[in-house]
Amino acid sequence: MESTRRSFLGQAAAASVLAEEAIAQSPGTGIPTRVLGRTGVKVSMIGIGGWHIGAVKDPNEAIRIMHAAIDEGVTFFDNAWDYQNGGAETVMGNALAQDGKRKKVFLMTKNCERDYAGSKRGLEESLKRLKTDHLDLWQFHEMVYDNDPDWVFEKGGLKAAMEARKEGKVRFIGFTGHKDPRIHLKMLAKPFPWDTAQMPINVMDATYRSFQNEVVPVCRQKNVGVIGMKGLAGSHPQGRLISHAGLTAEECYRYCLSVPIAVQVMGINTMEHLKADVALARGFKPMTAAEKAALLDRVKEEAGDGRHELFKSTKTFDGPHHRRQHTFATDGV
Repeated sequence: MESTRRSFLGQAAAASVLAEEAIAQSPGTGIPTRVLGRTGVKVSMIGIGGWHIGAVKDPNEAIRIMHAAIDEGVTFFDNAWDYQNGGAETVMGNALAQDGKRKKVFLMTKNCERDYAGSKRGLEESLKRLKTDHLDLWQFHEMVYDNDPDWVFEKGGLKAAMEARKEGKVRFIGFTGHKDPRIHLKMLAKPFPWDTAQMPINVMDATYRSFQNEVVPVCRQKNVGVIGMKGLAGSHPQGRLISHAGLTAEECYRYCLSVPIAVQVMGINTMEHLKADVALARGFKPMTAAEKAALLDRVKEEAGDGRHELFKSTKTFDGPHHRRQHTFATDGV
């Protein structure tokens, strides 16, 4: 327990340095920026989540929220090929096609395929929906099965990504996953210099199958940009950590941003959520080591058995496309 506490305190100190650097890099909007690993690109410390913005019922309202986010200084835009069956990319593409908005953001989407032909096809479809000739970042999505890292290399997905980068259709290449730190570490050990890795970052993760303790240090050592997600441990903006664990969004996200990551993707699907998250970023002060340790101690019992992070221990949150790839049932998904 004492060694774990020392690890927490050491990470908090490192996060404080990172946060101070971020504040020093704040653009005119007052939202801090952080360098996204070896890409060297400065991105806003908070990002728009593609799944959530794609779930807004009124596409015009979704576009209004995205335009407001850009005006406020949010530059990191997340998306994926399979969110709302392409609908999330479509509405984001419509938003970014207006008034030169595309040039103001760092645009990322994800590749659900592992093979060469599927990856090439998926990229062209994403570019068409997003109404752009290139992606700033293309990530292999949902590395959640133990053989996914092998498949990306053996089936030709990485070859397709490297060709796309050479052709100027993709600037940087990364990967995502929510299941097990071991799978991320397997990807990081592969013979390829990944630009980014996306993973769950939240207060519960510090105790259970911890990406922030096991994967983030390796990413920092390799200069891989870390993208956080699932800050509230749920797909809904008012996630499990608020509805079930009695925490507030502010303390949850303040914790996430105090971990040494580049950007935290947030579930924003109303103007009110956007305003709250922008305010949090502008007023961000990293948690002290003592504050962080106190919060972790407060949630220790609920965090330890993974009850709030079922995406790590069940297939409930695995996308249907990826289940089909591995011949798992998709009934009820």
